[in-house]
Amino acid sequence: MSKKYRLFAGARLRALRVERGMRQSEMAERLGISVPYLSQLEHDDRPLTPAVQAALADAFPLEWAAVEEDNATRRFAALREAVADPLFDGDALPVDQLTRIAEQQPALADRFIALHAAYRHAGERLQIVDDAMASDGSSGGRLPWEEVRDWFHHAGNYIDSIDRAAEELAERLAGKSASPDVAALERHLRDGLSVSLVYQNSQGLRDYDPTMGHLVVDQGQPAESRRFQLAHQLTALALDSVIQRVIETSELRTPAARQLLLVGLANYAAGALLMPYARFRERAREMRHDIDRLRQEFGVSFEQACHRLSTLQRPGERGIPFFFCRVDMAGNITKRHSATRLQFARFGGACPLWIVHEAVAIPDRILVQLAETPDGVRYVSMAKGLVKPSGSYTRAPRRYAVALGCETDHAREFVYADGLDLTSPQAATRIGVSCRLCPRPDCEQRAFPPSDRGILVDPDRRSVVPYSIV
Repeated sequence: MSKKYRLFAGARLRALRVERGMRQSEMAERLGISVPYLSQLEHDDRPLTPAVQAALADAFPLEWAAVEEDNATRRFAALREAVADPLFDGDALPVDQLTRIAEQQPALADRFIALHAAYRHAGERLQIVDDAMASDGSSGGRLPWEEVRDWFHHAGNYIDSIDRAAEELAERLAGKSASPDVAALERHLRDGLSVSLVYQNSQGLRDYDPTMGHLVVDQGQPAESRRFQLAHQLTALALDSVIQRVIETSELRTPAARQLLLVGLANYAAGALLMPYARFRERAREMRHDIDRLRQEFGVSFEQACHRLSTLQRPGERGIPFFFCRVDMAGNITKRHSATRLQFARFGGACPLWIVHEAVAIPDRILVQLAETPDGVRYVSMAKGLVKPSGSYTRAPRRYAVALGCETDHAREFVYADGLDLTSPQAATRIGVSCRLCPRPDCEQRAFPPSDRGILVDPDRRSVVPYSIV
């Protein structure tokens, strides 16, 4: 074997085993190797072969993704991921065959990887075309809120400078606690930032007068929401210079978009302050991402905990790649982000077969679904309907649902996957991104034909929809 594949990572392998609380025999069994061989790997007496690397990637996809790799190893990993795409029918290619291709035909492997990436990119471009058809083209461009939404999407929903600054501030305010409590937030606003604070019934959620340095928070909000408003104002002031530097480099076109980004970044900072990255990521993994346990420990709402999980994308310390969205009673997606291969429709609603729509109608109950997209990728989705009280009979409460999910490769880390049959062909609900993008010809819930396919209409025959897709 060529020297370019001689990857020694004994210390990282041993650290991974210790972090998981596993004995050598348990890890060896998980990897399908002998205990003496594992011991040699941990002491760097032998390099990691592509077969062992593949076993590590399968058994520990989250942790092993952070290992530094050389170009040849990255080529092998990218090739392995490309050929594993459900687009290709049949059995997966053996590891030794992939190794030979990557080693003996690197140019061919690189071109295959690039071709697969182009295929994925073409699908994304189709979605952009559909977005243009679904949006109002008379505006001459994206609306400010669309600009900001797309900015967060392209940033990977993780802003390193703000996240780290908020984490450092949380350590000062919270001490040994998991998260700064209300008293600590109020004290820092008063003593550190010279802000006076009052809770009272108000039409708005938060009202800050920068001239007087006075903050009014609506006392009719739930406790978690009041605490979040305090954190928002605190980070907006304490981390102003950090936030402004991000805005200056954002290249957003309009003043309105930049102001919306300012609000969005302050909200991001507030979540990072209340759920500091390292502490939250560690506890999330220990709890297998049980949202109710996390929100109780960090004193946040169900939605806030879900949203924070979708932001854990710090290089070298990534969390599980999740998708997250919020859907209102009409099916509109009002928040969305995906670190997975699943991408949401930018306009209109999501697939009606997705469990999040049922969750809107059944508040305070967690629903779980195994779903499969047209590309053959399977996801475990958790959705919960929420009702946010207004604090007054004269103001209607807000009703919506949130959804959080991951690919089935990470199911063992996601408590909501327990009890699901992840392998049965019949167990998964066949969903799409939206009707305009979904190629499935036999869906009984279809509202529109796909935008890239023609239709046939037979006046003498009628199925669930009055046309067939060609």
